[in-house]
Amino acid sequence: MKTHVRIIAGAIFALVTCFSTLHAQLIDNTQAPNTAKAGINKSLTDETGAGRGDVLTPGSSIYVINRDPFRSIRRGRQLFQRKFTRAQGQGPNEGDGLGDINTDIAIGAGLSDSCASCHSRPRGSAGTGGNVNTRPDSRDSPHLFGLGLKEMLADEITTDLRGTRDLAIAQAQQRKHSVSLKLASKGIPYGSITANPDGSVDASKVAGVDPDLRVKPFFAEGSTISMREFIVVALHNEMGLEASSDPDLLAASAGARVVTPSGMVLDGSKDKISAPPQPDAENGNEIDPGLVDHLEFYLLNYFKPAHGAQSAVTDSGRQIFARIGCSSCHVADLTINHDRRVADVETAYDPVNGVFNSLFSTASTLYYAKDDGSEQPLLKLPLGNSFVVKDIFTDFKRHDLGANFYERNWDGTMQTQFLTRPLWGVGSTGPYGHDGRSMTLTDVILRHGGEAQAARDAFTALKPTQTINLLAFLNALVLFPPDDTASNLDPAAPTKPNFPQFGHGSIKLTVLFNDPTDPE
Repeated sequence: MKTHVRIIAGAIFALVTCFSTLHAQLIDNTQAPNTAKAGINKSLTDETGAGRGDVLTPGSSIYVINRDPFRSIRRGRQLFQRKFTRAQGQGPNEGDGLGDINTDIAIGAGLSDSCASCHSRPRGSAGTGGNVNTRPDSRDSPHLFGLGLKEMLADEITTDLRGTRDLAIAQAQQRKHSVSLKLASKGIPYGSITANPDGSVDASKVAGVDPDLRVKPFFAEGSTISMREFIVVALHNEMGLEASSDPDLLAASAGARVVTPSGMVLDGSKDKISAPPQPDAENGNEIDPGLVDHLEFYLLNYFKPAHGAQSAVTDSGRQIFARIGCSSCHVADLTINHDRRVADVETAYDPVNGVFNSLFSTASTLYYAKDDGSEQPLLKLPLGNSFVVKDIFTDFKRHDLGANFYERNWDGTMQTQFLTRPLWGVGSTGPYGHDGRSMTLTDVILRHGGEAQAARDAFTALKPTQTINLLAFLNALVLFPPDDTASNLDPAAPTKPNFPQFGHGSIKLTVLFNDPTDPE
């Protein structure tokens, strides 16, 4: 039996007021009890539960993801904000700062005790804020809003491009002569590919992506396929925490095809998948695969950035942005064919209901409930519908933006191409550039050259009022603090005692748990 589920804000309001708002980079209340009761409510052992398990093993990550998905998202969030201790395996990181950084750039990564050390702004979010020395001129940590949407889009584009390549090979073999086909996905051109009757291909005219046609949406240079790899590498490089027994990365890096608990296909026969790190010399494996499962599911479902106040000025700026050529790379809207998330959150300017920061979030569920006959709680599975990702502003291609963006590597080489940075949230993420070397939006626009030279020159030719409008449009693409943004899950209550420290509203998933009286 399948039952479609929707959020009914009024029915959950009474439950919301029972739980206090949590904060950024969280302490563990079981380790550091406090009168304010501000922190993580479950110990790391409790969060680990029964490990990965399966849909019939209560307390396991697979069980929680499939039967109580909003608890898994919240648990992933608490793990992201958790301050890990030395006793739990935190530090030292790669080589403890010693080694040949020419061949191992992870030596330059900073040592943190929390994911939120690098991704902490706005407060309580998976945002911006960190800077690491993995390159001589450093790298800024990007925000992670909409990360799951990026993974899904990149993966679907890859499937489309490879489908075209396979079609070209089939046609060449059938016709017994070379066949060239244009490569495109979601309205974005990626050059062309030529297939030969012997099954070989000429990828010399492929544009913006590697010859294997795999779009890699993570890191500025586009070097990582999946969130799971990103998570395990970051735990190792930045925190010294080893998820060395991760079964998905172990199998896929050895050539197998696996599907992660968040639905991402990792196929080692088609792509190079990063292996997990070696076990810690003293502690062995330090991060249970179930914890990685919750972190991956959290980031899959993480919020999109918001839209600040819209007006005739921002509307004009949007039109100017397209007219001068910015939208040729910064493509506004892209459609996901199969959405693996279980919820979506739309956040927009609303000075009436967004009493603390003039933003209000509306959550809607994207799952169906299914009775599997196990007498366990119902399965809550993604609907898998299409979804239009609005105002992401990227084309998932690498571009050469000229010498002002070139980056020195430790081994003396130069990185000259970078992925188009999605512009959603750009109004909240200065300083700008992959290295944080541009202090303002105007600075980073003027820094453009190479393939973007014409758009950059068109920007400099704008009238002052046009420039103001364009910058207003970009500045209205914002991030937001989820603990401080009222929503239909937790509306603001200005009459509550000690407002606004209490009652300012938040995006609180606790009310969607199977048991809301058991907070994470």
